[in-house]
Amino acid sequence: MANDNYYEILGVAKGATDDEIKKAYRKLAHKHHPDKTGGNEAEFKKINEAYQVLSDKSKRAQYDQFGQTFDQGGFQGGQGQGFGGFDFSGFNQQSQGGFDFQDFGFEDIFSNIFGGERRGGRSRKKAGKDIQVDAEISFEEMVKGARRNINIYKNVVCERCHGTGGEPSAKKETCPTCHGSGQIRQSMQSFFGSFSQVSTCPTCQGAGETYSERCRKCRGDGRVKEEENIEIEIPAGIQDGQTLSMEGRGEAGEKGGSSGDLYVNIHVTPHPKFKREKNNIISNEYITFSQATLGDKINIDTIGGQLKMKIPAGTQSGEIFRVRNEGVPSLDRRGRGDHLVKIIVNIPKHLSRKQKELIERLKEVE
Repeated sequence: MANDNYYEILGVAKGATDDEIKKAYRKLAHKHHPDKTGGNEAEFKKINEAYQVLSDKSKRAQYDQFGQTFDQGGFQGGQGQGFGGFDFSGFNQQSQGGFDFQDFGFEDIFSNIFGGERRGGRSRKKAGKDIQVDAEISFEEMVKGARRNINIYKNVVCERCHGTGGEPSAKKETCPTCHGSGQIRQSMQSFFGSFSQVSTCPTCQGAGETYSERCRKCRGDGRVKEEENIEIEIPAGIQDGQTLSMEGRGEAGEKGGSSGDLYVNIHVTPHPKFKREKNNIISNEYITFSQATLGDKINIDTIGGQLKMKIPAGTQSGEIFRVRNEGVPSLDRRGRGDHLVKIIVNIPKHLSRKQKELIERLKEVE
């Protein structure tokens, strides 16, 4: 590896911190481990050699100073050593002060490679999956609240066995495979030697118990696929894109495990006239030049229906009037917003002769 750059091998910058080097090493060691499918022994050797140098402050300082001419004092190819100078001879001698792999994250690497569980005891019952759906409501329903009924095809608790997986008349028995522990231990031969793998018992799925007869409806799973109708209550004032969470309404868990949650993404269809700004509703009302000049009373549309609104004489185009408590209610039910009416004065583009004469006469007295 005389022509290799240790920093490039680990994919880190020359000024990388110890934590960044360790993180990069763990990721690459996991990827190229020879016992994994697609692993690469040559790359794994390079990664270990680079890490041994860069993780040692003294060796790293020498390497940074001398670069490719760095001499590791027998590091490159010492006899009786493992990859790149790692001595694995003490790996199985933990009680006698053997090599400690914990700092290098090998415990996590081996767990991911072999799929084992590192701690004893029965495994937890697997919770059900969450479900995510979309619901569309109108602008009016957003203001007033709404209900929706949706049908979801999902795993539900088996009614016959109530999720146990056994026939109602069946007897509980200690699992013959794991003898009640919920886990099984297997010895495996790997690149580094012999290892023990602890995994969930495939017979009882970690429960430690089985039934003398499996449920005829769910065939021992404790769950069946069925369509369920769920009523969703959508509160007034909900925002477009907001998500409602319904705890426990997702898929049923395995054999008594907790159910997942149901997430409902709310989409509010745009209104042709109204817009929402926080808890206020905004709309435009168009009036004539004479109404703006002389004043008037006009009908305006609100979410609750039409209302009469006074236009004072001399109203300017773009002026905003507030109709209190006609906006969107707060989700916490503490009041509601207002309806803001923006006045737009229509200036005619085409005038009759009489209209022009009147405007000219008005111009004379201004």
